Amino acid sequence: MPHVKSTSRRSGRAGVYAGVLLASVTALFSLGGPQTGPAVAAPSLSEQAHATAGANAAVERPSKARVTAAVLSLDGGSRKPLLQGEDAPYDTASIVKVDILATLLLQAQDAGRHFTAQERALAEPMIRNSDNAATNALWREIGGAPGLEAANKRMGLTSTKGGPGTKWGLTQTTASDQIRLLLSVFDSAATSRTDSPLNEDSRAYIRTLMTRVASDQAWGVSAVSGPDYALKNGWLQRTASGLWDVNSVGRVTVDGHRYLVAVLSDGSVSMSDGVSAVERAATQAVAATTRT
Repeated sequence: MPHVKSTSRRSGRAGVYAGVLLASVTALFSLGGPQTGPAVAAPSLSEQAHATAGANAAVERPSKARVTAAVLSLDGGSRKPLLQGEDAPYDTASIVKVDILATLLLQAQDAGRHFTAQERALAEPMIRNSDNAATNALWREIGGAPGLEAANKRMGLTSTKGGPGTKWGLTQTTASDQIRLLLSVFDSAATSRTDSPLNEDSRAYIRTLMTRVASDQAWGVSAVSGPDYALKNGWLQRTASGLWDVNSVGRVTVDGHRYLVAVLSDGSVSMSDGVSAVERAATQAVAATTRT
C-alpha cells in the first residue's frame, strides 16, 4: 500500500478552498465579469474562476458521481495503464492547460523558434496558478480546438476533443488519453515507450512548472505521493446541474517508484467531495498497480 501524505495535505485543505475563492474574485475582473446564462441560480465564485470553460452550457444532471483513474509505472512494466472505472469522456476543466502548453511548445518547435518572454509570462501563471486570463490568450494563440487536436494527434492522443469556441475547459478527454499526454512530457529517454514530438527542452519546461504549482493547489494525485511530484488540477461547477467536475493529473513518487496518474471525475455535489473522491481513487489505483 502506498504511503499517503495525509497530515501535510489535510492541514492545508482550508487554504485550498480559500485560495480558490481568491482566484475566483480575480478572475471576475480578468474575464470581464460573470457570464450570462439560463435562468438558474447564480454561479458560484469557484465556477466563475473557471467560467471560460463554458460552465453555462446545458448538461444532463448525472444520477451519481463518476470517477475514473489510470496509472502507469514509469519504471518499466506494461505499456498500458491500469484503469479503474470506465474509460469514458469527461470535461477537462483546467487540466487542459498542460495540453495547451504542450501544443504551444510544439508549435514553437515547428517554427524553429524559442518561447517568447510574453509566452512565458502567460504559460507560467497558467500552470502554477491556473490563471484563466492567461489561458484565454494562449488558447487563441494555439488556434483553439483545431490547434490542440492537431498537436494531440502527434502526441498519440486518440480520444480528446477540444472545447467549442473559447470554452477550453469543456474539452473532452479520457483518463487513458491523459496518460498518453503525460508520457509525452515525463517519459525518459532511458525507458522511452513513446516517441514524443516534444524536444527535451520543451518537456523539461512543462515538468518544471508542474512541480511548482501554487501551494493551495497541492491536492489531488499528490495525496498519494512523497514530496517529489508534479501535477495539474482542474475543477468546474456546472451551472445547469450545480454539480462539480474535479480532475487531477501528474507524476507521483511512491517508495522510490514513479507513476503517471490521471483521475477524472464528475457529478460531485461539492468541490470538497470531488477532491476527496479523486484522492481516494488515486490512492486505490496506485496501490493496485504496486500489487501487479
